[in-house]
Amino acid sequence: MKYLIAVDGSKASESAVKYAASLFQSMKGENHITVITVQDNSALKMFKKFTPKGAVDDYLREGADTNLAWAIRFLNKAKVAHDMAIKFGHPSEQILKEAKAGGFDMIIMGTKGRSGWADTVLGSVAQRVAGASKVPVLLIKP
Repeated sequence: MKYLIAVDGSKASESAVKYAASLFQSMKGENHITVITVQDNSALKMFKKFTPKGAVDDYLREGADTNLAWAIRFLNKAKVAHDMAIKFGHPSEQILKEAKAGGFDMIIMGTKGRSGWADTVLGSVAQRVAGASKVPVLLIKP
């Protein structure tokens, strides 16, 4: 099975990584984990005009590295083979795009567990991914 684990540096995404690692270790056969983080660059596009070349991209890359650092350390310590992907754009769109392009069997991600009303008004990446995904989505609460 191929698992795509979405991380954003939150406690919820840490819980998703822990769960995926235990799932991976309990499954027989060939399994593959890719950890993905998506940096939403939509609000920063206008700043590119007013900052030195590459400054915004460097800022986004630092955020991505921070989001992935814990997951990579944890999976390395657990001896779980993995790779990583860094994407830029709207998080739910990029996660769904990666899941399709990579032929993943499941998406695993944390959810912050807000109330139903807050999700209705604000929306959430997890809700959008779960609603639009063609593969199963496992949502993990912290």
